[in-house]
Amino acid sequence: MKSVNTQKVWFITGASRGFGLQISKAVLAAGDKLVATVRSKPQDLAAQLGNHEHLAVVTLDVTNEEQAQAAAKQAIDTFGSIDVLVNNAGYGLLSGVEEATAQEVKNNYEVNVFGLLNVTRAVLPYMRVQGSGHVINISSVGGLFGYVGWGIYGSTKFAVEGITEAMAQELAPLGIYATVVAPGFFRTEFLDHSSLVKTSNEISDYAATVGEMRSFAAVVNKKQPGDPVKLAQAFVKLGHAEKPPVHLPLGNDTLAKFREKTAAFEKEITEWYDVITGTDHDDVAA
Repeated sequence: MKSVNTQKVWFITGASRGFGLQISKAVLAAGDKLVATVRSKPQDLAAQLGNHEHLAVVTLDVTNEEQAQAAAKQAIDTFGSIDVLVNNAGYGLLSGVEEATAQEVKNNYEVNVFGLLNVTRAVLPYMRVQGSGHVINISSVGGLFGYVGWGIYGSTKFAVEGITEAMAQELAPLGIYATVVAPGFFRTEFLDHSSLVKTSNEISDYAATVGEMRSFAAVVNKKQPGDPVKLAQAFVKLGHAEKPPVHLPLGNDTLAKFREKTAAFEKEITEWYDVITGTDHDDVAA
């Protein structure tokens, strides 16, 4: 993998904690410039990042499209370009599919999907003018593999996977890359109350499935195998890659789950091959 060593301008959403904070630290340490967004108290993040000369902290609620447009313009006014967009802002929803209310589902999509689209629409016009750029969308192992208790959250990340795949094709002729990163289980605040929503509605029939996942999430918190600092270094490499991939799963757990899924898919294809291939019109089949 070749890399370009020129200084980049990054725009990272949800930079106050978790992946966003670690990636922000790594970007500044690499000598790049950074526009980091937070929903509130931008001065706190600026102090946490050392009030760096290459840093601009901007207030942004990604569900507010006008704020997204203003934040992108502020980034351009400050540093002149946006080379790498990292759509990181998001949160988890631990719930059985039936348990989640319509409002809880909508809220999760507002941030994880529609918020990502708000920011992307705000930034891409500047990248198109530049004729260059890289959009990095953060998905999850839950966007590659369905988990009990994570169906709604995972579906938002499945959406991010599909959006990014299409964007990669649409943007390639314009000199812009798109990558979707699917991290596995990393030791961040993801399972803390600050980042994870649990539905108040719990159906007893799901005690052996979703209930067990709730218990597991409490036990595994801060014991996940992934190192967020190493993930941040991977992002710096990705942002400076000359030809970045469309998909980048991060973590041995993510890779194992993806291979497990593809193997199961191939097995089902073999078992249902005649049915799968027997649905074309007769003139096409002939």
